Amino acid sequence: MEYQTQMEAAKKGIITKEMSIVAKKENMKEEKLRELIANGKVVIPANIHHKSLSPEGIGEGMKTKINVNLGISGDCPEYEKEMEKVKMANDYGVESIMDLSNYGKTHPFREKLINFSKAMIGTVPMYDAIGYLEKELKEITAQDFLKVIEAHAKEGVDFMTIHAGINRRAIESFKSCERLTNIVSRGGSLIFAWMEMTGNENPFYEYYDEVLEILREYDVTISIGDALRPGSIHDSSDAAQIAELIEIGKLTKRAWERDVQVIVEGPGHMAINEIAANVTLEKRLCYGAPFYVLGPIVTDIAPGYDHITSAIGGAIAASYGADFLCYVTPAEHLRLPSVEDVREGIIASKIAAHAADIAKGVSNARDRDYKMSDARCRLDWEEMFSLAIDEKKAREYFESLPPTEKNSCSMCGKMCAMRTVNKTLKGEEVKFF
Repeated sequence: MEYQTQMEAAKKGIITKEMSIVAKKENMKEEKLRELIANGKVVIPANIHHKSLSPEGIGEGMKTKINVNLGISGDCPEYEKEMEKVKMANDYGVESIMDLSNYGKTHPFREKLINFSKAMIGTVPMYDAIGYLEKELKEITAQDFLKVIEAHAKEGVDFMTIHAGINRRAIESFKSCERLTNIVSRGGSLIFAWMEMTGNENPFYEYYDEVLEILREYDVTISIGDALRPGSIHDSSDAAQIAELIEIGKLTKRAWERDVQVIVEGPGHMAINEIAANVTLEKRLCYGAPFYVLGPIVTDIAPGYDHITSAIGGAIAASYGADFLCYVTPAEHLRLPSVEDVREGIIASKIAAHAADIAKGVSNARDRDYKMSDARCRLDWEEMFSLAIDEKKAREYFESLPPTEKNSCSMCGKMCAMRTVNKTLKGEEVKFF
């Protein structure tokens, strides 16, 4: 084989079939895309074993992509429900799904997920380590962690969140900060606990070269996790967060030297006025690597509505250059999301991504909006429904209270502005009785 990873191919001047597909989707010249991948500014997560994948590009010049989190927990070990969410995500055209299952043996579900899904699949091996190895956290060895990474790679996972940046230096910064919410990253908290209990360095940092060799063999993209991300607006942009980001920047370059593609994960909770600076800082410290953000959630007081708080933050972050949005559902901070929660989260995140693409001038981003505006002017309801992000909900709302005036809705009736102006421009008399 001429290349092992998409990045290696790009560096060698090779246009892969995945690059051709992505270039067509993004309305970009293949050579331009190849150059961006070679420089680490775009990634195409595409494990060699994920045969059902429809490749997507994440990064500079690409449409903003969204990710859906799902997976079982000890309180809700219902794989059938999670597959319902998977099918819904695929129906809505979501580009990425992360299996965050953290209970029992997850391999059969993930195998089914990878075989079925055309969306790229991500995991956090740290979540699976305890169930996979059947050991208490303190008893797990560094080599055990590497075994879990390799198992996920062999299964066909396209990208993995690996919290390699939370090393001893970053932890010193964390301990010196007066945080309100400490460490809210689940994977990060487990690694922190393991390091404190064993006295060892973070195994993903200490054995980073071995991690990269595994990822390179299967062309798995590393998503370098932000273990010290802020879990409250009080903690955002503090020394701990930035100290870890500096370490992640160094790890980014080391991965590129091994031809491993990199995504950098970013903050969770953050006030609106800090978002632009954080995106700029990530792009600077991590050499333009694609930026993957959870939200950001812009206020801490809206449990039950965090799909909205995160959509606000996501739209702002992506408009300033973030490339990949992790959706948040109304159930965030409260429970495992239901199928309906997942739908709400998907729609909110898709709105945020699209709004950002309009703002940053992504190719053809406005076309659908222009078509919708034209259909509204003509009062063509069927065309409006077909162009809506959520066609089903738009149609249900319209039909739930049907208008007596055929070419209007039940809010305005004959006083519909479109109706009034259309008639006037045609030289027709506007009548109400």
